Amino acid sequence: MISPSALPRAVCVFGLFGSGVLAAFPLAAQDYPSRSVRLIAPSPAGGPSDFAARLLAPKLGEYLKQNIVVDNRQSVNGVIATELVAKAPPDGLTLGIGNNGTHVINTGLYKQLPYDPIRDFVAVSQLISNGSALVGHIRFAPKTMKELVAYAKANPGKINVGVAGANGAVGTEVFKAAMGIVLNNVPYKGSAPAEVAVISGEVELVQLSVPVVAPHYKSGRLKVYGIISSKRSPLMPDVQTFSEQGIAGYETSGNWHGVFVPAKTPDRIVRILHREIVRVFDAPEIKEIVSHRGSELIVNTPAQFAAQLSRDVPRFRKIMLDAGIVPQ
Repeated sequence: MISPSALPRAVCVFGLFGSGVLAAFPLAAQDYPSRSVRLIAPSPAGGPSDFAARLLAPKLGEYLKQNIVVDNRQSVNGVIATELVAKAPPDGLTLGIGNNGTHVINTGLYKQLPYDPIRDFVAVSQLISNGSALVGHIRFAPKTMKELVAYAKANPGKINVGVAGANGAVGTEVFKAAMGIVLNNVPYKGSAPAEVAVISGEVELVQLSVPVVAPHYKSGRLKVYGIISSKRSPLMPDVQTFSEQGIAGYETSGNWHGVFVPAKTPDRIVRILHREIVRVFDAPEIKEIVSHRGSELIVNTPAQFAAQLSRDVPRFRKIMLDAGIVPQ
């Protein structure tokens, strides 16, 4: 029998997901990965980043022939989880789910982050994106966005709004600045606890991802004031966007989630990971799950992902400064 190490190097050609571009990469060397791979998610179980991690992990583990262990590290704005990825050995055995909160918005929230979102990581690929919605407790009096703004102006500082993650923090502050209202921020360590808080009435308002909101909206457990994206969601087609309600320019970069590895991870490993991520999200069953959830597939190349980060970081710093958000 011929040893695998004696076989000539082969080339695997695959189509980049969502495009007609073809790229050739050498087959994975037999030594990677040599053991289980840790995938750190900056959210508790049930959160959007956790969904992305658990969507990816089983198939990626199958293709890499190693277990992918999802490690949920809940913290305010995902800082702890993201720092763990940044400081891990660059051997491809620690991956991280990052999002536009951890890698874009946090740069405008903190004067000194324990990581640099561009310098300390290699962006492997984005995965999915979800729109957001402003939702309210079902017994909260205002029924429409117009009524909500009027009520808030008549009751400054008396409305509690749950704030989960960097995206929620910035979205809330931009909304308050745009509407000229005062809300009482109540911080949570993730979207899942914030979801429970608004359903139970612990807070009156919160911004959550559309896939999380839709089932509660349909069952009558939450009211939805508007969709924070450029177009309506197919999961709630009757709910208007913010722009349709006259709130122009109020859009974030979307709740995207992607895979990062520590800086200095060998390019060979990055290419292997990207290739297998493309395979995972090109599977019909994965596409169906994503579509059913109302999310959008946005798998892209490391270069495309890195270029987007380079554009978004300074753009959102300006948006946040314009809204009066001062880094702490």
